[in-house]
Amino acid sequence: MKLLHPGDYVKRSLLAVQEYSLLSARALANLFAQPLYLADAIQQADLIGVGSLPIVVLTGTFTGMVLALNYSPTLERFGSLSLTGNLVSLSMVRELGPVLTSLMVAGRNASGMASELGSMRVTEQIDAMRALGTDPMKKLVTPRVIATIFMLFFLTILSDLVGLFGGYIISFFKLKLNTYQYWNTAYQALVFNDVITGLVKPIFFGFIIATIGCYYGMKTKGGTQGVGRSTTQAVVAASVLILAIDVVLTQFLLELR
Repeated sequence: MKLLHPGDYVKRSLLAVQEYSLLSARALANLFAQPLYLADAIQQADLIGVGSLPIVVLTGTFTGMVLALNYSPTLERFGSLSLTGNLVSLSMVRELGPVLTSLMVAGRNASGMASELGSMRVTEQIDAMRALGTDPMKKLVTPRVIATIFMLFFLTILSDLVGLFGGYIISFFKLKLNTYQYWNTAYQALVFNDVITGLVKPIFFGFIIATIGCYYGMKTKGGTQGVGRSTTQAVVAASVLILAIDVVLTQFLLELR
């Protein structure tokens, strides 16, 4: 790999940030412009949402089970084992549900968007689309942004529910907690701000996943090797950006409380 001068590396990084910001701004502007290509958005929603269901359900279930297993020894030491549902629900709804679901969707779909658009780029299909008078941003990027934001919102809710159920399985069969006791404490632990925090994050994360995947796909160069490189970069960048934005959103939402 060719070594870059530090100045050139900084310039490339700043250029990438600028190009990504412009792509994101255009994607947002296209949400309110005609045509919306709803058929493409519905197709992408099926690919992103329904296709991600198995991995989201498994991730949420196992996360809830692990939370119950990890919290139970500490709670038992202080005689508060009945609060297992409380801790599982708070952890899943406020933080782990949105973040882990977004990371799973990013690994599956950001890479898919980058590879699909990257293949279209290197085979000059995007250039042909422009020659025919179709805006690739509106046709290819905006439907993916709409579908990802919409489906990630509901995938996060599903992940929270199956996570709570996973915690219930451990609480009932291993910790011998009463069913009513677990679900009652899990319900009473949540307040309006906790639910809002858990439902606002997927909107931002979905936008990041779609725009990052489309950005690296649209900027692909270098044939099939470039497609593979863009796919890897999209997953890494989306995952890191999700975690970074999660810190900012968490602090902001805590300040609002």
